[in-house]
Amino acid sequence: MASLFTIESGFRYEVVRKIFEGGMGIVYEAEQHGAREFVKRIAIKVIRQTYSNQKQFIDNFIGEAKLVADLIHTNIVQTYHLGESRGVFFMAMELIRGVNLEQFTQQLRDKNRVLPTELGVFIASRIARGLAYAHNKTGADGKPFGLVHRDVSFKNILIAFEGDVKLTDFGIAKARGFLIDNEGEVVAGKADYMSPEQADFKITDKRSDIFSTGVVLAHLLLGYNVFKAETPEESRQRILTMPIPDFRKLDKRIDQRLDEILQHALAREVADRYATADLLLYDLEHYIYHSGYGPTNETVGRFIRELFGQNGHKAVHSQDGGTVQIARGTNTGTPVKVVKP
Repeated sequence: MASLFTIESGFRYEVVRKIFEGGMGIVYEAEQHGAREFVKRIAIKVIRQTYSNQKQFIDNFIGEAKLVADLIHTNIVQTYHLGESRGVFFMAMELIRGVNLEQFTQQLRDKNRVLPTELGVFIASRIARGLAYAHNKTGADGKPFGLVHRDVSFKNILIAFEGDVKLTDFGIAKARGFLIDNEGEVVAGKADYMSPEQADFKITDKRSDIFSTGVVLAHLLLGYNVFKAETPEESRQRILTMPIPDFRKLDKRIDQRLDEILQHALAREVADRYATADLLLYDLEHYIYHSGYGPTNETVGRFIRELFGQNGHKAVHSQDGGTVQIARGTNTGTPVKVVKP
């Protein structure tokens, strides 16, 4: 598209503190400075120096930034800018003042609290809402990106203290023309959240993310992940072979309809699973709203602020998720590479 005119203006970022340091990258909190003492708090994501000269990591980092640049949705962490400074690439991103789901559930355990069922379903519905948008995203040519996140997990889902639920980290996503994709040769993701086809070195589509969302929902409701084992390899085997339980027997708060939703999302046969995130979203929202008023962002916000004793909000981002990339035929008791922070 032809431009009307050009504006050239440099950004200045003042790094305030390190938010977290993962296997492949580091995220900082920073101040973006503009004209007339304009200041905006953001997150800065950079490749760890060790990997900054490796072409594949740089290409994927740039590909991730280009992919998420136009993913503008209330349930997805927004990326503002891809830059380069002293030979190091960085992404300027939305700063979420809140916690990831792992920190959230740990706080529940520490305080002997149980997450109300309707809040767990609401959180999962917001994830499904963000995925529905991402899965349906098309390029300028009108063709679908074919985006699959492939890493929907507790570490990559953030809850702001205002109650917004946000999906983040598209670093191992696959999408037409954006990132290097070795699917079928490697399995990437967090072993206890990946879909059976993902765990079995098979080609995935958007229904893989639906299975992972089902795992997240079950984890929220039960307070633990039924697929998590002592090692990533054992978790992967559970994903592949463990019978999907009757969740009503694991928690009496789970009724028949909610168990049906979980069984549908967690169907091992891809053809038996929800075909789209929109369909999962409809069932989750119908479950919590069909009889009248249900939870909202504000409901979640009040709950999480009370849980964490937040008057002033401290910015916290997701910690190292241990996302692994395993080559086919590798002894998977020991992960080969940690590919994302």
